[in-house]
Amino acid sequence: MDLLIKGGRVIDPAQQIDEKLDLRIENGKIKEIGKKLAAGKSGEVIDATGLIVTPGLIDMHVHLRDPGQEYKEDIVTGTRAAAAGGFTSVACMPNTNPVNDNKAVTTYIITKAKAEGLVNVFPVGCITQGSKGEKLAEMGDLKEAGCVAVSDDGRPLTNPELMRRALEYAKGMEIPLISHSEDLGLSGDGLMNDGFTATELGLKGIPWVAEDAATARDVYLAEFSNSPIHIAHVSTKGAVQIIRDAKARGVKVTCETAPHYFTLTEDAVRGYTTNAKMNPPLRTSDDVAAIKAGLADGTIDAIATDHAPHHSDEKDVEFALASNGIIGLETALSLSLTLVRDKVLDLNALVGKLSMNPARILGLDRGTLEPGSIADITIIAPDREWTVEEAAIVSKSKNSPFIGVTMKGQAAYTIVGGKIVHTNQ
Repeated sequence: MDLLIKGGRVIDPAQQIDEKLDLRIENGKIKEIGKKLAAGKSGEVIDATGLIVTPGLIDMHVHLRDPGQEYKEDIVTGTRAAAAGGFTSVACMPNTNPVNDNKAVTTYIITKAKAEGLVNVFPVGCITQGSKGEKLAEMGDLKEAGCVAVSDDGRPLTNPELMRRALEYAKGMEIPLISHSEDLGLSGDGLMNDGFTATELGLKGIPWVAEDAATARDVYLAEFSNSPIHIAHVSTKGAVQIIRDAKARGVKVTCETAPHYFTLTEDAVRGYTTNAKMNPPLRTSDDVAAIKAGLADGTIDAIATDHAPHHSDEKDVEFALASNGIIGLETALSLSLTLVRDKVLDLNALVGKLSMNPARILGLDRGTLEPGSIADITIIAPDREWTVEEAAIVSKSKNSPFIGVTMKGQAAYTIVGGKIVHTNQ
């Protein structure tokens, strides 16, 4: 389908474009970008006046639960939720059942996504076999099968020698390594951030040093082996500073944070709210301020949701028994736009953290509106107000701490390969 997007504010950090322009799409690719462009004879026209046109948003950290846990989410519902949130591409973590540590699982994910998914799905393979932290997985086979990165997300590599070898092999295979940086000896069976609130609620805490110590170890191993590393879901001020200092030394480190880490604090747990239980846990207001500072100065490269769907049976239980994690695909854009309204980031920087930077970290041919590129596009209504209603959530699971919250900013159109896969006009 040919498509003309007229009169929108086009923002493309990769081309340093920020102005009112038209965009013409032909055969699934961006044909032309300019002013006063004419539509083709059979093409559809989108009036983007008052809207923001960006490269398709990329979420580099989601859990689609498929295969094996489809009662929580699957590729169909997960990609629909992504499209509703304005994401044209997602990278899915390997902690499925079975885990994605071999070609067969990778092929299943890619095949199902192409047949039934609404957005691009890029699998992430395991670092270790079975994600057990004992023997390295066949990274070369995983890359050949279509994995764009490797990670044991949810399970840190506790053996530093194995992590060193993993970094070296990943570097040799030219595949990004994503680290879940957590010292399990320090976090133990903690349930929320260690501090006054945890003590008041009578819940065992997870100290900030569990994340900071592991982040420092992983960064030093990357520096020692001269290998790239990406640190997932950064939540503490200490981890931000460790990564900031490492970048200043020239270490090849990138990192991401999630919207809940710059939006919520540990106080959200009050009332034993299981939809505020996650790992890493929600931290303090000082940590939130440090996350925002890290986003502002470029220490934090990307915003990713860590979309973690869970069935209500896994959340409607005692706090200690509840599963970690929240959904985030449908609220991430709105929450991220608050960074612009609060003058933490300008729109160009935000778009970069939601599209260009994830694409570059994962080596994807996405994240730009350059003519000739694949027409993955997100059109944003920045001032649209909406309320998060449980019944309207597209994800199969409803474990969000933002239900009932009125938000500002929403995806008006999500376009994948030149095809409109979601509209909210």
